Amino acid sequence: MNKPDRMTVATWKISSALLEVEDLEAALTNTLEVLSEQLNAAGGAIWILDEATGIMHCVVSTGPLDLTGITFENGVGTEGLVVSTEKSAFFAETEKAEAFEGDIFDDQGFKTRSLICVPLNDLKKTIGCLCLVTARDGETFAEEDLKISEHTASLAAMVIDEKGLKVNLPPEKPVLMELKDITKEFPSGEEVLRVLRGINLKIFKNEFVVVLGESGCGKSTMMNIIGGMDHATSGSITLEGQNFSVPDEKALTEFRRSYVGFIFQSYNLMPNLTARENIQFIAEISTNPRDVDEALGMVGLTDRAGNFPSQLSGGQQQRISIARAIVKNPRIILADEPTAALDFKTGQEVLRVIEGIVHSGDTTVLMVTHNVEIAKMADRVVKLRSGRVSSVKYNEHPLHADDLVW
Repeated sequence: MNKPDRMTVATWKISSALLEVEDLEAALTNTLEVLSEQLNAAGGAIWILDEATGIMHCVVSTGPLDLTGITFENGVGTEGLVVSTEKSAFFAETEKAEAFEGDIFDDQGFKTRSLICVPLNDLKKTIGCLCLVTARDGETFAEEDLKISEHTASLAAMVIDEKGLKVNLPPEKPVLMELKDITKEFPSGEEVLRVLRGINLKIFKNEFVVVLGESGCGKSTMMNIIGGMDHATSGSITLEGQNFSVPDEKALTEFRRSYVGFIFQSYNLMPNLTARENIQFIAEISTNPRDVDEALGMVGLTDRAGNFPSQLSGGQQQRISIARAIVKNPRIILADEPTAALDFKTGQEVLRVIEGIVHSGDTTVLMVTHNVEIAKMADRVVKLRSGRVSSVKYNEHPLHADDLVW
């Protein structure tokens, strides 16, 4: 008797995994596990498209990373291109593939050496995609692996269509600011450097957002546009439902003075003013400031009010810069690498203050950082790649600052 080929064995095992379990989510998880075993893959994920929003949601994942709670915009990255074009993507070696757009696994810190991503098509439309990454033994995927994956995706899509799969969307808070299709270009000799290539992002009221991404991906440029320090080349911005794409100089000045607070890596305190005077100076140009002594108390430095910056440690200076930001009573605080120049203990003190700001009031904090550990205390983690939002992760149970270790 002839030995069954890999396709036959894989199809039989995957069909069993899909059809023998009543719970659809469990069936899809079993399918991914069986498929990963058959293809010797390190991990996999199944993404479903929410047609109303155009957002992809991870419904199940296996392997080294838990991708549930992560979303991305349809059309972005390899996964998004597979769904939008309804065509499979196969990269035996991602490092040698010019067409490789990056993937969610790579965004989460897992090195993707080899990738298969195929559309979930239920014969009527493409409803999502199935992805597998990096063979465990270091070898690359083969064409046969792609065919097995495509066959699995067809079976999975038909079962999803038959049984129905509801994407559990996290509850949305009221939107503070929304960026739509934001681009930013800078002249570069005879060329144009496009730093932002279509940013779409909602910023909700009273949340802590961490923005991650490699140097040059557009993090600081996006923050400058959000903070009114720079303008977009194209796209639209709404602020609490009102168009804020091209504000006049008066509106922009008022926004920067009273609506948004800034925390910088380098503190930017005025050296000839005391700690209290640094805060008082900002309070005097704000529309509805807090009491200066209240702001000092919130950062735990009431006893240092009369000290000049040169008489304060780095952590104390950063806490004074935070007090200077919160004395405005801002709706949003933009923090650019606020712990980068600090040791762990001092950085944790600063994060504890930021955590308290979010939990105690009506303020949103948007922080750019290279420290991935800080992302664990955020309500949402936004990843930028090549000038676009590549993924957004919702933390269902954010850690406290005291629980972080780096």
